Amino acid sequence: MATDYDAPRKTDDELSEDSIEELKSRRVDKSASSVDVDEAEQAEGFELPGADLSGEELSVRVIPRQADEFTCSRCFLVHHRSQLASDTSGVLICRECAA
Repeated sequence: MATDYDAPRKTDDELSEDSIEELKSRRVDKSASSVDVDEAEQAEGFELPGADLSGEELSVRVIPRQADEFTCSRCFLVHHRSQLASDTSGVLICRECAA
């Protein structure tokens, strides 16, 4: 929150003069000014140009894990054996996760 250091400050007497009702009304005003927005509903209204991919098909050739590769136990990515950092009781960890 920004603070204006040049603004006059209230003395202790002025602070004690603030009534409870005034303080409560300030709190209600602050909560009334906040708006609860559902981001999912707001995102449905956006239409990006050229974003219609309904007619597109995704074709990816999946290759099984090779003999010189391993699956990291932390990130679950398949890496080459040269990326193996530790092999403790069958738990394989890649260099990136070990760092």
